[in-house]
Amino acid sequence: MSQKNAVVIGGGTGIGAAVAVALAEDGYRVRIGGRREKPLKAVAEGRDAIDHATADVADREGVLGFIEAAESDLGPLAVVVNCAGVNVVNRSLSNVDPADWDRLMRINATGVFNVMHAALPAMRARQDGLIVNISSIAGLRALELAGAPYVASKFAATAIGTYAGLELADEGVRVTNVYPGEVETPILDQRPEPVSAERRATMLQPEDVAAAVLMVARLPARAHVPDLTIKPTVQKFA
Repeated sequence: MSQKNAVVIGGGTGIGAAVAVALAEDGYRVRIGGRREKPLKAVAEGRDAIDHATADVADREGVLGFIEAAESDLGPLAVVVNCAGVNVVNRSLSNVDPADWDRLMRINATGVFNVMHAALPAMRARQDGLIVNISSIAGLRALELAGAPYVASKFAATAIGTYAGLELADEGVRVTNVYPGEVETPILDQRPEPVSAERRATMLQPEDVAAAVLMVARLPARAHVPDLTIKPTVQKFA
């Protein structure tokens, strides 16, 4: 495709915003989506290559409309990035609210499916495209710090992406799961205990993860990265 177009869901803050900016600076036209208009507008403001529209990944019909509108307005989507994700303060099995469990599964797991379900038909028809799912190290290892609903939802998101990569291998569509370790983003505000400035200083920055996503996006269609883990140097991974 002569014009590179991309969509970033969850593009209003944190990793999603950084990914959108990195893609735009690399020559993509980017549409960012998320539930809240204000942060989306802040990311797009002053950047001609980025526009925005609201989208709630838990709303399947709304996601379909968002993707269809992006394809109509921008053209074929070369890259779709799933970056929407939430957590809650009360996250252990002993204190999690079942309603919060359901909400995390709807957003962090089913939301990934909703976006892929909306984007894949056009990619399959073209026999080309890249979907990047921002999962988490907690989607590979059951980390107590992350909490039960977050771990369960991220394991599910990991499985969705892995399965899709297998099913789509002969159709020219690539699916990459990215597993960040600790990243300094607004989701830290949902930790049960405040995160110190010293701890934050050791974490990845959103642009570090964005650089990893951009590396995957720059690869030729013959190259597929199924899984990519990126973590702070000091964070244990075993």
